[in-house]
Amino acid sequence: MTDGIPDKLFFRIGEVAELAGVKPHVLRYWESEVKSIKPTKSKTNQRLYRRKDVELVLRLKELLYNQGYTLAGAKKALRDPAQMEEQVDETVPAQQEDHAPDDGQFMLPLNCDIDRHLLKEIERDLRLMREKLCGDLPD
Repeated sequence: MTDGIPDKLFFRIGEVAELAGVKPHVLRYWESEVKSIKPTKSKTNQRLYRRKDVELVLRLKELLYNQGYTLAGAKKALRDPAQMEEQVDETVPAQQEDHAPDDGQFMLPLNCDIDRHLLKEIERDLRLMREKLCGDLPD
């Protein structure tokens, strides 16, 4: 995952965005949500990412885009790298395009542990929404 990162001390936001394949505004959002991504600022107030920041951004993108994590789940996985490595090793490879369903839907490559975690999060969120809705409805 860290292959292809140029050997230099600092990277500007555009360089990191290009390496990660995301827009700069996505990096700024991730930076606001994931406190361990801490670029320094130059004298001209530009963000300067260190190599460890770039590696963290690439790991975060892998979790979010390729493994189907939510941002909350990815943040937890980043805090516990041993757990993340186990899950990365168990991840099912992505489907080839020629195996995609014809109905316009797609499948995310998730392993069973991630599925259970996501389902529990979704179930909790749905229960909270139902409680809020039922509380607002007249009997």
